Amino acid sequence: MSQKFFLYARKSTNVEDKQILSIEAQLQELRDFAKRENLDVALEFIEKQSAKIPGRPIFNEMLQKIEKGEADCILSWHPDRLARNSVDGGKIIYLLDTKILASLKFPSFWFESTPQGKFMLNIAFGQSKYYVDSLSENTKRGMRQKIRRGEFPGLTPIGYINDSRTKTIAVDKKSAPVIRQAFEMYSQGNQTLETIGMFLAQNNLFSKHGKKIHRTRATFILSNPFYYGHFRFNKEVYEGKHEPIVEKKLWDKVQEVMKERGRPRHKMKNDPQVYCGLISCGACGMMVTGEYKIKTQKNGTQHFYTYYHCSKKRRDMKCPESSIRQEVLDGQISSLLQKVSLPPDWAEYLNTRLEKDKIDSAQSVSALVSENEKRIKDITVKLQRLLDGYLDQDIDKEIYRLEKSKLLSEKKSLEEEISRSQMKQKHWLEPMEKWIKDAENMEKIALDSNLLNKKVAAKEIFGSNLLLQNKTVRASAPNFENSLANSGETAWACLRHAHSFDSSFPFCTKLEPLVRIGLTVSSLPMTCFTTKLQRHKLRS
Repeated sequence: MSQKFFLYARKSTNVEDKQILSIEAQLQELRDFAKRENLDVALEFIEKQSAKIPGRPIFNEMLQKIEKGEADCILSWHPDRLARNSVDGGKIIYLLDTKILASLKFPSFWFESTPQGKFMLNIAFGQSKYYVDSLSENTKRGMRQKIRRGEFPGLTPIGYINDSRTKTIAVDKKSAPVIRQAFEMYSQGNQTLETIGMFLAQNNLFSKHGKKIHRTRATFILSNPFYYGHFRFNKEVYEGKHEPIVEKKLWDKVQEVMKERGRPRHKMKNDPQVYCGLISCGACGMMVTGEYKIKTQKNGTQHFYTYYHCSKKRRDMKCPESSIRQEVLDGQISSLLQKVSLPPDWAEYLNTRLEKDKIDSAQSVSALVSENEKRIKDITVKLQRLLDGYLDQDIDKEIYRLEKSKLLSEKKSLEEEISRSQMKQKHWLEPMEKWIKDAENMEKIALDSNLLNKKVAAKEIFGSNLLLQNKTVRASAPNFENSLANSGETAWACLRHAHSFDSSFPFCTKLEPLVRIGLTVSSLPMTCFTTKLQRHKLRS
């Protein structure tokens, strides 16, 4: 009775099979071998799956057909193509023992169905399993060593690229600034994970499948320590050697916002409205709250309104204040914001004065730094002379130590003075420049329909000094002229005062108001408005 063969070819995608012939090469070799040996091949089975663990569907199908008597022999390139685990290897040997499987043929391995042949086959299967196990262990060992060097053993997240040429991780110059901006946006506390996903999509950052980054993925990005220089592997955080995209301080701030947003909240009958927590009642001092209402007409038409009113939580008095519609309240807040906006011509004037102050400050600091650096060089020379004198035994050891200590102390003081002067130069110039931009942008915020942006701006400008009384919002700050010496006055108060001048006042007078925090109004001449705002920003 002639033997029937099943041809079996397998190629795994795993690392240990990189040196094995491809499927096409195996098939060609096996077909040529079958032709030379006059083997009757009934069917070909081709599988692309690892043999590390049992459960290969095509391999199991082939064995089932053999058990049914459709064939009684297997032709394969090598025993490791049939089994790399003890279960599959044992099953093949069992089929040989029970005569269900008559023979195995391999172009690269000798086998006969004898006790010696099955012993050698068992060794071949054991070697295949040992190779897989040791390779896995070597791979894990190499991965652990890579982690110890601070190298992330995997694909990098959005914002980085795996450089295959240098085997390193590099910052993606296109997507990294977008990721950094996403962190900065979310840290402000006025963005949601959905809006972050939309922002990333607007800047052409999508998931691997080309879809918009959803809430879960946005959470993963914003909580990934990879972006500040560490990386997480097997639930443990390691120090990385790659360049960070964001500072640790910014990352921590994002985690705080995310944690705060993730706290469970009790379901309220009326969800808090946008302007809640911003305004107090002018009559009783309690906070103003918002309430969402739906009014249904007899014909079924529904109207949706939001009202703001005193929370009326004071027990010793009955608050007489009535509610106000959100649209009316929004218009009044917009009007207050417009009164502290910086017109373009004012901004241009202040920027010009600021640039002049920058130049004057830079010259002053440069002169101081130059002088101190010269003194440091002189001290360095003296230290060297002192050391030479000590080595030549012209100076006693105690005198050398004492004089060296004095010179080093003086040198350190000069170095710190240089550092302080350079920091002091930036201490008010940069905040002042940012304030001018914010004030110039206030008109746009006031006219925009984004209520949350208005609330944030109003909170920064007025703090907790907004009152609602007689359906009118006003700032509760005292009379401006009576608070000239109040160190708590802000730059916004100066700007609001500048707006109070009528059109008959000269342009420069408006920008050089009579606010002199800590100074006597009558004794000092007008000084630059930028200097005033500088002092206010430093005190705020």
